[in-house]
Amino acid sequence: MRYRNYIKTLFILFLILGMSINNTVWAQKIDVDSLLNVAIREVNKDKNYESALKKTELGIKLAPDYLDFYLLKGRIYQLTKVTDSARYYYNYVIDKNPVYEDAFNYLINMDIDEKNYTDAEIVVNKAIKAHPEKREFRYKKLIIYELQGDTNKKDEYLKEMQAMYPKDSDFKLHYFIVDTRLKSDRIGVNYNYTTFDRSGYGPWNYGSLQYIRERKWGSVIGRINFANRLAADVSSTNGIQYEVESYIFNGKKSYSYIGAGYSPEPVFPEWRLGYSFFHNFEKGWEIDLGARYLQTENTDFATAVVGVGKYLGNYWINLRSYFQFDNSTVYPAFTLTSRYYFNTRFDYLTLIAGYGTSPDERTTIGQIQQRLALDSYRIGGGYYKLFGDHYITGAQISYNNQEYTLGLKQNEIEFALMFQYKL
Repeated sequence: MRYRNYIKTLFILFLILGMSINNTVWAQKIDVDSLLNVAIREVNKDKNYESALKKTELGIKLAPDYLDFYLLKGRIYQLTKVTDSARYYYNYVIDKNPVYEDAFNYLINMDIDEKNYTDAEIVVNKAIKAHPEKREFRYKKLIIYELQGDTNKKDEYLKEMQAMYPKDSDFKLHYFIVDTRLKSDRIGVNYNYTTFDRSGYGPWNYGSLQYIRERKWGSVIGRINFANRLAADVSSTNGIQYEVESYIFNGKKSYSYIGAGYSPEPVFPEWRLGYSFFHNFEKGWEIDLGARYLQTENTDFATAVVGVGKYLGNYWINLRSYFQFDNSTVYPAFTLTSRYYFNTRFDYLTLIAGYGTSPDERTTIGQIQQRLALDSYRIGGGYYKLFGDHYITGAQISYNNQEYTLGLKQNEIEFALMFQYKL
């Protein structure tokens, strides 16, 4: 009996001692967490780096395995420009436990800021290995290649990422931009046939022959357009227009469009001039701001252009607004374009809807003055495809409910064919 009581007493004593130790450890954990939170606040809010540094040193003494203190200490050294010490503590955290994403991010950003691109690439490769599911590190690797100016590495890496993440908006946008900067030459023809349900009116024929030259600096396009409009099966007007357009890269994320067209025939405007500035943002966003100018037989007018585009996986959606000024009156027009891309920028399905008449619509540009103040509702779709390495073809059909005089409307159906050959 005494033996049992003795065992029972020992058990109670061990239980009390264990609870006491656990409470002490738990209390210490709470104190250490509080210390860390205070130090973080001093860094991020108060900018009191000296006081925060002392608290991290105390935290390391109290809990030497608590890596958050080492990480914060590295951050303090980075913010106070003691980069060697910052690098030491970031590497210490990574070596002890690579689950700390912030340690990788801080170290990569610091190497990029100091233009230590080789070291940054080594660290980002470690980060990708430790966190293969995190696309953020794969984006940083792309940025490193861009900053290095290593075109070959960047192009190969983009192809790899495009295959790995075919629906990723940022990679797709970068991939298309890089693809347009590669050396390429194409020749092509376009043909549009437009029918009308108004008796004795139409059809219209429109065709163009073009040459496209793409280089690292941008591209230039030379084009000869031909239009022939019939009425009661007799040609009512026809003529030729000469055009030149260029897309010029202003930087890694922006480019400009410049265009000019001339025609001595009334079927086209005598002069067509255009400019737009495009800028690409993160997450697949793009904006454009521009202007158009048309000079016809009877008048001339200007147009302000504002557009916004977005990549959503394999989709590209763009809304462009036109505000056209004629005799102190503003006439708006809107075009919504959506595309679903497959493998390349030449392979896609497209759907287009719009209201009004704009100076970017080639087949109706000769009638823009007559149509400007009239209602127009249109919708269309098409498919474009790259065959092999050289042949690009496409077909599109669109429907337009067009007011041709106040209160009277006609239905227009346009068929478009395109063929290009990559030299």
